[in-house]
Amino acid sequence: MTAVPEPVNATYACADAFVDELARAGVRNVVICPGSRSTPLALAFAEQPEIRVWMHIDERSAAFFALGMAKRCRGSGLSLPVLPLPSLPEGLPVALLCSSGTAAANFFPAIIEAKLTHIPLLVLTADRPHELRDCGAPQAIDQNRLYGAYPKWFADVALPEASNTALRYMRTLAGRAVALTRAIPAGPVHLNFPLREPLTPDAIAGQELPPPALRDAAAWYGRPGNAPYIEVSESQLAAPSISAIRNIAAQLQGAQRGLIVAGPQDDPALADALAALARQLDYPILADALSQVRCGIHDRDRVLSSYDAFLRDEAFASAEQPQVVLRFGAMPTAKPLLLYLQRYPSCPQIVIDGNAGWEEPTQLASMLIHSDPIAFCQELLAILDAKQGGASPRPYGDDAWLRRWQEADRVTREALHAAMQDFAPFFEGRIFTELAGLLPDEATLYAGNSMPVRDLDTFFWSSARRLHVIGNRGANGIDGVISSALGASAAAPEQPTVLVVGDLSFLHDLNGLLAAHLHHLHLTIVLINNDGGGIFSFLPQAAHSQHFEQLFGTPTGLDVRPAVEMYGGQFRRVETWEQFRGAVRDGLKGTGLHVIEVDTERESNVRMHRQLWQTVTRSLQDARQHEESA
Repeated sequence: MTAVPEPVNATYACADAFVDELARAGVRNVVICPGSRSTPLALAFAEQPEIRVWMHIDERSAAFFALGMAKRCRGSGLSLPVLPLPSLPEGLPVALLCSSGTAAANFFPAIIEAKLTHIPLLVLTADRPHELRDCGAPQAIDQNRLYGAYPKWFADVALPEASNTALRYMRTLAGRAVALTRAIPAGPVHLNFPLREPLTPDAIAGQELPPPALRDAAAWYGRPGNAPYIEVSESQLAAPSISAIRNIAAQLQGAQRGLIVAGPQDDPALADALAALARQLDYPILADALSQVRCGIHDRDRVLSSYDAFLRDEAFASAEQPQVVLRFGAMPTAKPLLLYLQRYPSCPQIVIDGNAGWEEPTQLASMLIHSDPIAFCQELLAILDAKQGGASPRPYGDDAWLRRWQEADRVTREALHAAMQDFAPFFEGRIFTELAGLLPDEATLYAGNSMPVRDLDTFFWSSARRLHVIGNRGANGIDGVISSALGASAAAPEQPTVLVVGDLSFLHDLNGLLAAHLHHLHLTIVLINNDGGGIFSFLPQAAHSQHFEQLFGTPTGLDVRPAVEMYGGQFRRVETWEQFRGAVRDGLKGTGLHVIEVDTERESNVRMHRQLWQTVTRSLQDARQHEESA
C-alpha cells in the first residue's frame, strides 16, 4: 500500500488509518461532496492512490450516483480499481462522504433505496464534536441515527486521538463497516465522524504525536503485505435444507401445471440456473424485465416476456390455473401478474429469498426459503434427477400447459408489435421495442420509475444480447434516476448506458447531469416528455377532471434543451421513429451526454395502451378458436 504523508495531528492520523484500511478492505471508489467539516477525511481519500474520488456538489445526486455505481458493479463483478490490484470480490461498497448538517440529510433517499434493494453503500458523514451539538452551533443537526432503521449498522465514531488504541479502533471500524455492507443482506452502513478544529492538516500545540518508537506499527501503518487489519470471513446464506428441498421436489411431482416467476434481481448467473430448472419441470418462466433473465445467451425457450399484457385477458387468466408457483427475486413489476396470483390463493407459492429478508408482499406464500437461489436450483435439480432415475416418460411438467403459455406469449408479442406500427403519434411503449433492437451486447439499460419501467416490462421483449437492465425498484421513487444511471455508466465506461426517463423525473434530478460534465461520462438519455405525470392518467384520479391537471398532471411547459446544453450535453428532439433510431445510434457510438427527447401526449398515450389491450384480447381469442377448429 502506497504510504500517505506523515500526519502531524491526531485527526489526520486517525483519518489516514481509516481510509488506508478501507483500501485494504477493497473499497475502490468514494463519492465526495465539498464541505469544511469533512476536510480530514476528504484529504485522506485524495491522498489514497487506490481509491478513486468522484466529486459532486449536490448531496442527493451524489448519493444516487454512488447507488448506481454500486448496483452496476454488483451485477457484473466490476470493482473499478485505479491501479492493478489482486483479485477483489464483487459486491464491494462505494463510499459516500459529506459535511455536517442538512448535507447529510440529502443522502437519505438513496440510502432508503440501497436498503430496499440490498446495495452496499458506506455512508460517512462529518459532524460537530459533542460539545457543539444541540447548542445553536452553525451547520449542526442531530445526526445520531439520522437515517433511522435504514442503515444495517450505525456508529457515532469516537473523537480522534493520537494513540495506538485509537488507531486500532479506526482500522477495525473500517474493516467491520465494509464487511457489514456486503454481508447478506447487503445494504448501507452509516458512520458519523465528530471532528474538532483545526480541520486542516496543521500541527496542534500541546498535542504532539507519539514518537515512532512508541507506535504500534500495525495500528499506525497497517499490517505487512497490504493485509487487512482484521480479515472478516464473508457471511453467506446457509445451504438450502435438504429435507425442505426433498419436500418441494415431492410437491412438484404432483404439480404438472407450474410457474417459475423471476422478479427483479441483479445476478446474471441466475438465468442459467432457472433455465435448467424450467427445462426439467417444463414450466414457463415469467421473467420481469429487471430479472436479468429475459436477455442473454442462456436457454430462453421457456422465458416469457409479454405476460403483463396477456394476463389482462380474462379468458386466459381464468382458464389457466397453476398448481404451484416458484418465485425468485423481488415482487415483479406487472400488476396483472399480482392479480392473477391473487385469483388463486390456494395455489402453493414457494418464495426463494436470496437476501435473507421478506420479499413477499402478496401474503399468499405457503413457504419462504432463505437460500442462495442458484444453490437452491442446483440442489432441487439434483433431487429431481435422482427421482426421475432416467425413466421415460418424464414425471414432471405438462407439455400442453407449457405450450399454451408459450403460444399466448408469442401471439401477444406479435399482436403488440403489429398494432404499434399503425399508431401515428409517438407511442411511449414502442421506445423499448425499438431499443431492444438497437442496444449492443453488454449495454446497460436503466429505466426510470412511474411509466417507463412499466412500459419496459411490457414492451421490452426477450433478446439473445447480454444486457444489464436496471432500475431503482426498492422505493420506486422518481428521484435521483439520472445520477443513478451516470453512476452505472461510470462503473462500466467501456459499455454504453442508456437511460429512459420521464420529464418530471428528469427535472427532479437535473443537477445530476453535472456528473457527466465533471467526470467525462458517457450516457444516452431518452427523455419521454409528456409534459407532466403521465402515470396519473391511467389511475382513478384521472376521472376527477376539475383539479386533475393542477394536482396530478402538473405540466411545466419547459424546454429542457438549454439545461442540457448548459451541462455540456447534446440535445436532439426527434419527430419520427427513423430519427429516433438514428439519434440512439449516434448516442451509442458517441461520447459524453446525449439527450433524445420524444414528445408524447398523455391522453392519447392512455388510449393507445387500452387499444393494445383490446387487440391482445382479440388476438388470443382468435388463436383459441383456430386451435379448437384445427
